[in-house]
Amino acid sequence: MSADALRTHWTTPARHRRIADTLALGLPLALAAAAIGWRLAGPAVAGLLAIVVFAVALIVARQRAARHDLPWLIRSLDATRPELEDSSALLFADDAPLSPLQSLQRTRIATRLDQASPHDLTPGWSKRLFLILSVLAVALIAAALLWPRAGEGPPTLAPSDEGLPARPGIPSLVGQNLRIVPPAYTGLPVRDSASLDARVPQGSRLEWTLRFDPQASAPRLLMLAGQPLALRQEGANWIATHTADAAFLYRVDPASRRGATPRLHRVDAIADAPPQVKPLTDSLTMIKPGQRSWTPAFAATDDYGVAATARLRVTLAIGEGENVTFSEREIPVTGTGPARNRRFAPRLDFPTFGFAAGGDMVVQLIVRDNRAPGPQEVRGPSLILRWPSPKQPESSGLTGMVNTTLPAYFRSQRQIIIDIEKLLRQKRTLAPDRTLARSASIGGDQQILRGRYSQFLGGESEGQPELPTADADGHSENDGHDHGPPVSTPNVFGEKEDVLAEFGHPHDESPASSLDPETRAILKQAVDEMWQSERELKTGHPDTALPYAYKALRFIKEVQQATRIFLSRVGPELPPIDASRRMTGKREGLASRQLDITPVKRQDGPAAAAWRALGAGPDAIRGPIDLAPLEGWVRANAGRLPDALALSGAIDAVRRDPACASCRAKLRAQLWTAMERPLGQPARRRPADATGTRYLRAIEGGGS
Repeated sequence: MSADALRTHWTTPARHRRIADTLALGLPLALAAAAIGWRLAGPAVAGLLAIVVFAVALIVARQRAARHDLPWLIRSLDATRPELEDSSALLFADDAPLSPLQSLQRTRIATRLDQASPHDLTPGWSKRLFLILSVLAVALIAAALLWPRAGEGPPTLAPSDEGLPARPGIPSLVGQNLRIVPPAYTGLPVRDSASLDARVPQGSRLEWTLRFDPQASAPRLLMLAGQPLALRQEGANWIATHTADAAFLYRVDPASRRGATPRLHRVDAIADAPPQVKPLTDSLTMIKPGQRSWTPAFAATDDYGVAATARLRVTLAIGEGENVTFSEREIPVTGTGPARNRRFAPRLDFPTFGFAAGGDMVVQLIVRDNRAPGPQEVRGPSLILRWPSPKQPESSGLTGMVNTTLPAYFRSQRQIIIDIEKLLRQKRTLAPDRTLARSASIGGDQQILRGRYSQFLGGESEGQPELPTADADGHSENDGHDHGPPVSTPNVFGEKEDVLAEFGHPHDESPASSLDPETRAILKQAVDEMWQSERELKTGHPDTALPYAYKALRFIKEVQQATRIFLSRVGPELPPIDASRRMTGKREGLASRQLDITPVKRQDGPAAAAWRALGAGPDAIRGPIDLAPLEGWVRANAGRLPDALALSGAIDAVRRDPACASCRAKLRAQLWTAMERPLGQPARRRPADATGTRYLRAIEGGGS
């Protein structure tokens, strides 16, 4: 046996024993760390702490095992085996040359080495240390399990903040605590609040713990505009529970309305917001050559958590023109990441869905939150994958067809950029007046193009109409190509389209009617950038105008990649004409077409009356005011008021102290913000000045 094999044979049992002993010592510590982590932060943290402790124990075990090397083996053999005559080092000296005497000694002790086992050198178990660590771990686990967590056990009462003077024989609040137990789906911990005002998740269970001095007999929680809430006595404390399904105002009444009136406390119930879905992929994606699958990505966020599974609605539109077939299906998808911010990125294989050339694949993610009961479901925005047809699409003038190509209005901004860059290269060789003239000329072209875009958005065109150039082909008026004579279309008598084209233009069926709001917004940004470019060009600053021109071109390209444009197909439905009454002069049965003016119905009558009564005008009331109609108005309009609870509190303050000037002013100010804003009145016409007066007299024949 070689020296290395002999060394491994004798050191392996000792190393294994040291590793097992160290891991056994780390086991109680790992259990204690896991118990503490579970108590403080839940199972996830408990598992993480246990893994960390075991990792540290494994590192220490390897370091302890590494100490059992060749020097340790030689020392151990010489100390435990007298028959080896302190010559154990000769057994592991293969590389060093030995003298005849050393070789003879090595042969003699080699036969004696096999008379014992390597397990005789293994260290013993650390029983005493294991017992100490086990006792310590049991103590830590017991402390973690028995230690009261926030929101468990009897609460610690805080001093009262009512601020009322103590009166002999009348109970007063001296200690208070509000325990908030959120719904389980929120994942929020139970917490204690020293204040009786709180903001809690909707559906939370509230538990009041109150103490009175002297001891009260029948204290209550008086809900403003609600039924009183009774308290039950537990020892020296009084307990009450309530579920916060909606926000409310209340006050603590320790003595059945004897003594001073306690102040109002407010609890706001925060409703669970629906989840939000944000696409991480472009809204329109063109398929790439050789692509066989698509992975749209979405991010779903929620204040308390999104469900781990969602549904992906996949809609296929295959075909062109009127021969388009639609199919729809939903598939389950699983998200990744934390519950409050999950990411959904399913892989969609084209053969599985039957997606082919000449179609669109539209996907929409449907997610739910963790609210219980009744989770909220939200549909995210749609993402489109377009697979163009291999044949060239043909434009058509028929309504009801799908426009797969955009008009040429989107193809001339590039030529303006080319002209600006050419002018900047020649600027050094041109005279200043010549540079200004050419820049103004390009600005005129930019103005005409901006007018075309404005007309496409539904506005009026500017300048003389011209055929738009095409950026894709780089054509312009003076590019040296032979474009042929202008093409004229003969007018046909009686055709509506020709009459409109010759004498006017319709606004009800403008090209803008085929654009969705998002595309219109992008096109509006392009028009704004064109205006900036036009301004700089006409003032002789082509270098400053170039960035605006590039921005306009970028927005135009975004519009070119927008979704399909669907034109209106259904025309107006007019009533049939009664031919028997034509040219007869009969007007029986004809109703007036004049529309009646309907007065605006205002619902602020009680609020306006109370506002006038609280003021200093002729309708003011100095004494007590009947606030019952105002309270009914607040309850009926609580959904649209900016802060219905604050308004109810101000009403209660005025009712309890009608002479309080600050309370009346506060209520009047809140009423002013709660009432509907009055409609704007038409401005009066300004009176005519001296010149205008002479002009009016002149046209009336009165002379000057």
